[in-house]
Amino acid sequence: MSHRMFWALALSTAFVGNACAAENSEAKSSEARAIAGAVSTGFSAPEEAWRTVDPENLLVIDTKYGDIAVELYPEIAPKHVAQVKTLTRQGFYNDVVFHRVIDGFMNQTGDGTNGDGTGDSELPDIEAEFAFRRGANMPFTLVNAKKAGQGEIGVGFYKSLPIASQPTSQAMFTKDNKVDAFALHCKGVTSMARTNDPNSANSQFFLMRAQAEHLDTKYSIWGNTVMGYEFLESPLVGTIGDIPGWMPDRMNEVEIAADMPEAERPTVQVLRTDHPAFQNWLKTRKKEDGTFPDICNLELPTRVL
Repeated sequence: MSHRMFWALALSTAFVGNACAAENSEAKSSEARAIAGAVSTGFSAPEEAWRTVDPENLLVIDTKYGDIAVELYPEIAPKHVAQVKTLTRQGFYNDVVFHRVIDGFMNQTGDGTNGDGTGDSELPDIEAEFAFRRGANMPFTLVNAKKAGQGEIGVGFYKSLPIASQPTSQAMFTKDNKVDAFALHCKGVTSMARTNDPNSANSQFFLMRAQAEHLDTKYSIWGNTVMGYEFLESPLVGTIGDIPGWMPDRMNEVEIAADMPEAERPTVQVLRTDHPAFQNWLKTRKKEDGTFPDICNLELPTRVL
């Protein structure tokens, strides 16, 4: 099996639309987990402004630096989320190294067979889920716009995930009453590694250490970090086989939060992007020229109970 690499491709954004108006390696002790549970962004908002992440769609990665929790999006990448959940529940990801870590880019892991980036699981490869169709049940909160082809496309949030989407108003002109959308490779996003075959993703994935716009619509995003964001740049930089004696960091244990003992299960809450409190928070991020930062530079307020 060849290495699951990032193949050099010219940036090509598939969906173009006009910007629209806003539309609304040690396992840690339970004591350490309790300390982590006190973490909060410090942003004050009414209780109804906070959304609790479904523990069935919360992946908790235990590292020696702390827990990284990733919210999963089966409505965006159902096949990838199902595969990650299955492998997690099989224990496939436990004690697996970050075999390829690039500063300013990403942490790649998930080779639970060979551990060097050449292995996969025994499950079948997954078809690409580079983009999705967004309906009225997936509210999009616009923040700004970005260039796409010969025009612009709106960028904002679906839940806590940064996405680009055509305006909801265009849905009335489509047969399924939905519009084109795709998630963005911002820091904290999790995406599936593959070969040059778009349909070759299997078990290996990467957590973004920084924005990588050139990967958008070319790799399948299935999650976004909602806890442990501060640990994303902690894994040691290097690649197995390239640096003699390099000892990579690893994922000690990977679990679905719903499967964890209640005393150890984190309750992660994210500021609702469809609530007025989000607009209040967004105003605090406005730059001197009246514009907002790039969508990838907006880390949503979260709290862990």
